[in-house]
Formats: sequence, structure tokens, C-alpha cells
Amino acid sequence: MAGRLNGKTVVATACAQGIGRATAETFAREGARVIATDINVEKLKELEGIPGIEIRKLDATDNDAIKALAAEIETVDVLFNCVGIVENGTILDTTDEGFDLSVNVNIKTAFYMIKAFLPKMIAKKSGSIINMASVVSSVKGAPNRCIYAMTKAGIIGMSKGVAADFVKDGIRCNCICPGTVDTPSVRERMKVLGEEYFMKRQPTGRLGTPQEVANVALFLASDESSFVNGSEYRVDGGWVI
Repeated sequence: MAGRLNGKTVVATACAQGIGRATAETFAREGARVIATDINVEKLKELEGIPGIEIRKLDATDNDAIKALAAEIETVDVLFNCVGIVENGTILDTTDEGFDLSVNVNIKTAFYMIKAFLPKMIAKKSGSIINMASVVSSVKGAPNRCIYAMTKAGIIGMSKGVAADFVKDGIRCNCICPGTVDTPSVRERMKVLGEEYFMKRQPTGRLGTPQEVANVALFLASDESSFVNGSEYRVDGGWVI
């Protein structure tokens, strides 16, 4: 099938690389107008020239910048919140600064984006919000990921809350819970922790790809998922089986 997002306007965060980039490109290929944002402008510029993609610099922890972006965009059909960082360590290792940074980046960015763009969806009585969570959350615990898991569990809870509050306004809000995906972020962590640390938990014997996550995001963005709301989709290669 082609053109699954024809006529839809998408606002997406963390599009410079990894899952965010793969998803922005996938949405554009399927006919969407994609407003692809990131704080990393140099990497984001690599998307310039791709039909359907418009790039915008955005610090998604800056609520004023988000409000300014929302004021520029008349209508939005899909909101894809993909910003995230990984705080390594147990609860005893986590500093106040690390805790606050994790909450600001992993939870507040989605909170700010939803508050800014949800009213536009309510006005047209339709919209799909897709939030990036993780299997390391309320789904599964993992060593040295305590605060990360807490924030991603928060994303799952926020998604269900938004879905419950606005279902009668035609709004759907779902989240994706990836496992270990081959992204620049994971490759950087492999340099510190070693490849075996990540590979030994892969039942399939391989990492996931950003495109495999983007395929699920496409389903949730499209009208094919019109009866899906308040759900979390695991894309983890069977890690949680």
C-alpha cells in the first residue's frame, strides 16, 4: 500500500537520527507533510530535499519554543513524540541532576508537545498521538535502568490518560515500546558496556532496526489503526516473552 498518510500533517521530534529519522522518512514516503524537528540542526539538515519533509530546529524541553512552533502550524493530524535519553545506573547511582534531566527530556517533552498540539486536534475532532516509551518501563525491569524505566513507564501512563480523556473528541493516543534497536544511541552505549551486554538479551540474535519501529509508528499514524487507542506496542524481538 502507498499513500497511507496522504493529506495528513505530522509534527515529529528527535528526527535527526535513529528511530525519529526513520519514522519521518517513512511518513513522508507515505504522503504526509512532515514537520521534522530536532535540536541537532546539522544532522537534521540531512533530511532537506526529501519530498514532504520540512525541518525545524526545536529544543523540545523548551515549552516557549514549542508554543511558538504550534502557533505557526494551522492544523496537525499526527503528533510523534520521540525525544529520549538513557540514564544508566541503579537508583543509588542516580543524582538529583540525572533524575531531573531524565524527567525533563523523557516526560516533559511529550507533556509540552501534547499540550501545545492537542487543542488543534480537538478542534477538528481527529488526531493520532504516538509517544515513544520502551519495554524497559512498567513492562519490564532491566539492570541499571531504574530512572529510565520510571520515565518510560510515565510515558505509558500519560498515553493512557490522554486516550481516556479525549477519546470522545476523536483523539487516539498510543505508545511504542521498543527493545534494543540499532541506533547511534545504542552504539555509543555499546562502546562503554560492550556489545555482548546488549546481544545476550536478544532472543532473535540481532538488534532491531529503526525501520521496524517506524513501521509500527506508520500503522498508528494511519487510519488503519482507527480502532486502536490507549495501547502500547512492543517492538522488542521477543525480549519480553
